[in-house]
Amino acid sequence: MPELPEVETIRRYLAPVLAGQRIVKTQVLLPRQIAYPATEEFTARLQDATILHVRRRGKYLLLGLSADLTLIVHLRMTGSLVYEQEAFEPDAHTRVIFLLSSGNALVFRDTRTFGRLYALYPHELAEAKGLAKLGPEPLTPSFTAEALMEQAKRTTIAIKPFLLDQKRVAGLGNIYVDEALFVAGLHPQRRASSLRLEEWQGLKEAIEVVLRAGIADGGTTFRDYRNGSGGQGHHQEHLWVYDREGQPCRRCGTPIQKIVVGGRGTHFCPHCQGEVMP
Repeated sequence: MPELPEVETIRRYLAPVLAGQRIVKTQVLLPRQIAYPATEEFTARLQDATILHVRRRGKYLLLGLSADLTLIVHLRMTGSLVYEQEAFEPDAHTRVIFLLSSGNALVFRDTRTFGRLYALYPHELAEAKGLAKLGPEPLTPSFTAEALMEQAKRTTIAIKPFLLDQKRVAGLGNIYVDEALFVAGLHPQRRASSLRLEEWQGLKEAIEVVLRAGIADGGTTFRDYRNGSGGQGHHQEHLWVYDREGQPCRRCGTPIQKIVVGGRGTHFCPHCQGEVMP
């Protein structure tokens, strides 16, 4: 699933090439992926709209359009948004095509069809329910160790599901949570409420480190993820623990283990990440 680094990589590529372009026509090949409004209204709203900017919030892409309209794309598990600069043939996973004034196209593909698209006016933004409930962005000043610790006081869950909760931290997913916990030296089954302030500070910094590394590498590609030009990311070549079960830890040589925490497959080093309890 694309996480913050993957979505940010897409945003950085698309922002300069889309700004100022007009949506000439929208072709919806799989209507059920249009979350709001209904497909006919969706295409009507986008007709002749000019793309002003491309932003990101958590794992959502937000294309600001003329007429105070926002095109929201939630890639979910296998979605991609690619700028096609030459003639192309829709493949089996092409779901929506935005034909642009340049003669090129913005193409939404999705293998498992969990992704959702919205065309919303300001008073309708609540229709994108997950977007409205997102927590702070981890690479901004609002993301602090003190705020995380305060939230953790009111929960009994382990640190991994705590960080995966998008209402607490926007944009984190399975890959980068495992990576951040390794860098911070914290066991994924440790209770979030048991962390001391200095541990929260170390974890906050670890989250920032792994997210920036993921962005610098253009994201992580195992199967479906593609950046805005259709290329793959390279961060999978530099992961500390994720998807490395049985392989030696890059720090100590201990085999990486995989367990289930909060219903999610979780990779960690039993030596570097200590005990469940402090």
